[in-house]
Amino acid sequence: MSNSRVSRGLLSDRTWIFLSHSFCTRSLMKENTAKSFIRVWKMMEMCYQVLVQEKKVTQRELFYKLLCDSPEYFASQSQVNRTIQDLVALLRCSRCSLGVMASSRGVVAGRLLLQEPNQEVVDCAACGFSGYAISGDLNMLETLVMKSDARYIIVVEKHAIFQRLAEDRLFTQIPCILITAKGYPDIATRFLLHRMSREFPEMPILGLVDWNPAGLAILCTFKFGSIGMGLEAYQYACNVRWLGLRKDDIEQLVPEESLLPLKPRDLQIAKSLVSSEILQDNYKEELEVMIESGKRAEIEALYFHGYGFLVKYIAKKIVQANYI
Repeated sequence: MSNSRVSRGLLSDRTWIFLSHSFCTRSLMKENTAKSFIRVWKMMEMCYQVLVQEKKVTQRELFYKLLCDSPEYFASQSQVNRTIQDLVALLRCSRCSLGVMASSRGVVAGRLLLQEPNQEVVDCAACGFSGYAISGDLNMLETLVMKSDARYIIVVEKHAIFQRLAEDRLFTQIPCILITAKGYPDIATRFLLHRMSREFPEMPILGLVDWNPAGLAILCTFKFGSIGMGLEAYQYACNVRWLGLRKDDIEQLVPEESLLPLKPRDLQIAKSLVSSEILQDNYKEELEVMIESGKRAEIEALYFHGYGFLVKYIAKKIVQANYI
């Protein structure tokens, strides 16, 4: 955390989190830090075995293997995750090059053609409301051939909302690509979104999230990256713009009965976001309204106007925001 910095683009509105050039030291005289030092070597040994066997493993698979091989050093998943981050920083490489594969929850639908090497073309508009499952193999995602006639990429926080929009075939009315990580964004979904932002730089990326601190935190993770990704953070960030829900929508479209009280967890997230230097002023204003009102609203609250209202809502927001 103390080594994190924020990079702000001088010639663009691109901003992301990165690690500075500070180094940390570990004392071998203290038990906790000595164990952290040994964990790095144990992890390096395990990754070497994975690479020699030409395999790829997830962080969860590494945890169970290390739990059996070195239980005195690896007692939790978080220790594995932190050690991978240390190894990435030490070797200055990607976790993908260590043979560590992302586990993915994400799906994509809409006006996008994808082709894996030596495979048939997949039309994401023909994958039904479940969408096309995003692979956890980042090397494969990097080599995907992509074609699209869409004008927008819409990032959807919730899988249920993604399914509603895909079932209503939003992309036939608004030329767009839909993508969701089904909640807090996983690495593979963020990587694919970043890849699409490079492949289609002219397409605005629009975020549709709940009006609560957790929804804003999800949007910020897509937009700025995360400190936990360390040296790799820039590979998973892209300029996502907040389409909705916004405070004006709450005032105009959401009935009072549909507003829910903020949870203690919401207030913790809000406190963290407010103190962050990455959050722009208009986002902080939205957050302050949430805190003052003590209320939050979910995207589903718009169903007050009918199940087909979401498509009309998104179309109107795109016009209002002048993304056309």
